[in-house]
Amino acid sequence: MKTGQQVWLITGVSGGLGRALAAAVAKEGHIAVGTLRKAEQVAEYEAICPGFTRGIVLDVNQHDAVRQEVQKLLSAYGSVDVLVNNAGYGLFGAIEETDMDEARAQMETNFFGALAMCQALIPTMRERRSGCIIQISSIAGFRGTNGLGIYNASKFALEGMSEAMAQELQPFGIRVILVEPGPFRTAWAGSSSVRTRRVMAEYQETAGVRIAQIQGYNGQQPGDPDKAARVIMEAAASANPPLHLPLGPLAIEGFRVKMKQLEAEISSWESRAADTSYDH
Repeated sequence: MKTGQQVWLITGVSGGLGRALAAAVAKEGHIAVGTLRKAEQVAEYEAICPGFTRGIVLDVNQHDAVRQEVQKLLSAYGSVDVLVNNAGYGLFGAIEETDMDEARAQMETNFFGALAMCQALIPTMRERRSGCIIQISSIAGFRGTNGLGIYNASKFALEGMSEAMAQELQPFGIRVILVEPGPFRTAWAGSSSVRTRRVMAEYQETAGVRIAQIQGYNGQQPGDPDKAARVIMEAAASANPPLHLPLGPLAIEGFRVKMKQLEAEISSWESRAADTSYDH
């Protein structure tokens, strides 16, 4: 990736990690183009670091608009060096409680929105043989949690796509980083979340308890978005960035616990599961 001033395109900068990252990028002297869904949010965003924070009105679900806005940015700046797919929200509810429209809306924003952004920018990065794509995933993209099943599905999909994309783009000098935070002090568990319309008594002791726990610590999460932003910038600048970047002690521990569980399950069934080849 080029040195000197860079152009970052960060989706979803109205608050939380996206806003913190945009501010950190701009304070380092880079251009932080941020997407917002409301025109009245643009002036406030651009006032964060005048001349370095530029706001554009864009909904990542409007794929034609995504392509148009990307072309405008390329015409204005020549290139986008770093794409950060941060826009998204959490859908809370048990699987049975979730209707198809709710599930599709979750996938549209968290997965297809990120896919549209990648497809709009990869061609120019590939031609320049340089670039970085940062996907804001979650510990929920590695470990399923009751009450978050469809959110899990959207982030699992993002992870699978991104692992494959990293292999496809590596020969062109484009790096891919999956950022997988645990609980950070953002609005994700509050105003940025959606509860399923249907709430069933049968799940109150499982999904219901977990959802209440998550919503209960909203505003008290241990993670600091400003510190997360600095780690993300460091990873993006690294000559050997990680594909997976869990952030925060809870996310790191969550990864390790699941990896130990997977190893134990594989070892327990290995002799029987491996004995499935044709006999010769």
